[in-house]
Amino acid sequence: MCGIAGIFHRNGEPASSARLKAMCDAIAHRGPDGEGQFVSGPVGLGHRRLAIIELSSLGRQPMVTQDGRYTLTFNGEIYNFNELRAQLTARGRTFVSRSDSEVLLQAFATWGLDALPRLNGMFAFAIWDKETEVLTLARDRFGVKPIYYAEAKGTFLFASEIKGILAHGTIGPELNAEGLVEYFTFQNFFTDNTLFRNVRLLPHGCYMQIRRGSQEAVPVRYWDYHFEEPAHAASKGELLEQLDHLFRQAVSRQLISDVDVGCYLSGGMDSGSIAAVAASQLPYMKTFTVGFDLSSASGVELGFDERTAAEYMSYLFKSEHYEMVLKAGDMERVLPKLAWHLEEPRVGQCYPNFYAAKLSSKFVKVVMSGAGGDELFAGYPWRYYRAVTSDNFDDYVNKYYAFWQRLVPEQLLPEVLAPIWGDVKHVSTKEIFRNVFQEHASTLTRPEDYVNHSLYFEAKTFLNGLLVVEDKLSMAHGLETRVPFLDNDLADFAMRLPAGLKLGNLSEVMRINENEPGGKHERYFERTRDGKLILREMMGRYIPSEVVNRVKQGFSAPDASWFKGESIDYVRRRLFNNNARIYDFLDKQKIQSLVTDHLEGHENRRLLIWSLLNVEQFCEEYL
Repeated sequence: MCGIAGIFHRNGEPASSARLKAMCDAIAHRGPDGEGQFVSGPVGLGHRRLAIIELSSLGRQPMVTQDGRYTLTFNGEIYNFNELRAQLTARGRTFVSRSDSEVLLQAFATWGLDALPRLNGMFAFAIWDKETEVLTLARDRFGVKPIYYAEAKGTFLFASEIKGILAHGTIGPELNAEGLVEYFTFQNFFTDNTLFRNVRLLPHGCYMQIRRGSQEAVPVRYWDYHFEEPAHAASKGELLEQLDHLFRQAVSRQLISDVDVGCYLSGGMDSGSIAAVAASQLPYMKTFTVGFDLSSASGVELGFDERTAAEYMSYLFKSEHYEMVLKAGDMERVLPKLAWHLEEPRVGQCYPNFYAAKLSSKFVKVVMSGAGGDELFAGYPWRYYRAVTSDNFDDYVNKYYAFWQRLVPEQLLPEVLAPIWGDVKHVSTKEIFRNVFQEHASTLTRPEDYVNHSLYFEAKTFLNGLLVVEDKLSMAHGLETRVPFLDNDLADFAMRLPAGLKLGNLSEVMRINENEPGGKHERYFERTRDGKLILREMMGRYIPSEVVNRVKQGFSAPDASWFKGESIDYVRRRLFNNNARIYDFLDKQKIQSLVTDHLEGHENRRLLIWSLLNVEQFCEEYL
């Protein structure tokens, strides 16, 4: 786990070692254990090291093949590197270290781009081929590790974080107005856009090759999600045993490390089950929980503190357990530092994750997370139920698009973005939404098909945003986060599971809508325990039944209450400030009206308020 950066002058101009160092220094927090550079002619590759496997100097990067042809700078972990090493040794390759980095380098030297589907892990890397003068960038299947890129004046730049690109000095921190439309609709980016003009995120499951003197490079997809109903499914009992085996295998694979590994323990079943399996294989494990002071919370937020369940599971697993309790005001204190590390806001109110990473990093360098379980196994049934009664693909898009406008509804965008609307009105957020499916079949005939489309969409967008955020916030503290649910074999199995084994009550939802046209049963649009059914059953082998059978809940602070209570002065000070930077591109009167609705208790706009505060801080940090 590290930070990478690089320069490639297409016109042959020599790369600057000083500029490359500045790029790496900007992301030094990602790799406090060492640094390295490779500069040769027009190319420069930089590396900041967080030593996890092969702690000796033999694991240093950039790493060069013995013949000098290929040079690698790599961020991530290849969990099946021992199996790949055996295959490569059988083909005559020799190794000087125990590192997965050297295995990745030799794999590419042997198989080229065909190495990518063989990799089971999280990665973002760049490899320079001196012979062909081709620079290859690649990102893992699911997008656990990010890599950003930009090009100007014949200079191609890349880095693990945008601040690394900005440090080169060729690309300035200009606001991407089109990206604002996308963000303020979805609280996320469904394209490869960022809030920085001319800076893009290489999509997950893609590679890109940049050649000297050639035209602009474009990402090429080598893998994508594909959720589908199996033609002939095994029995539920067989599938349950396969799931158990693959889950244990995934956790075991990701425990490989030369440093201590800990686990987040949120109080939910995903992280709890990972911790249970990990504790059975590690003689001594640390677990970490962030809870919330609920003194001023109300309504559903009264259930947001999960420390009791986490403490009980820690007792069962015999882990060394650490907790942190967040209060109103902790967001205010951390927001400047968080916005600098996050660079561009994405999905969710993520400051609790920042504190969780900060806590964990005091005790371990690697932590396991439950991310991905919901998106692969249908953890949000109230979302999918909205779409299963669609008449066709267009009807499905309309229904799901309406749901995913998390911040500002489409009809309000011209008012909210009034100061810049003339420049961005050509941006179609519905087309952005629809284009998520462009590489996925759109034939829909059964409720299960609509569910699988929804799972595809959420893995491509919602999960992708969560992973980008988690990477930034953990690496801010020199902490590696691993995600066992995104093991290749486990994910492939999950995508082939029948939707009916993940999600309950599909037939009931269909019956209600067929018999009561226009009717709406609220139960199916609220948080329920109808999702992840087969996963819940399997996890019952590892964690208490009261945890397995809980209603689904995300990891969130009681901000709806805090924003109109203890933090109301902060919200007013930041968002009712006539000199706030956001009013360069947002309509002040409209925004303040929407915020007032929340402060006076008329509407719950906690996501919008968080996003406004975050974007305001982003402007102060970068623009």
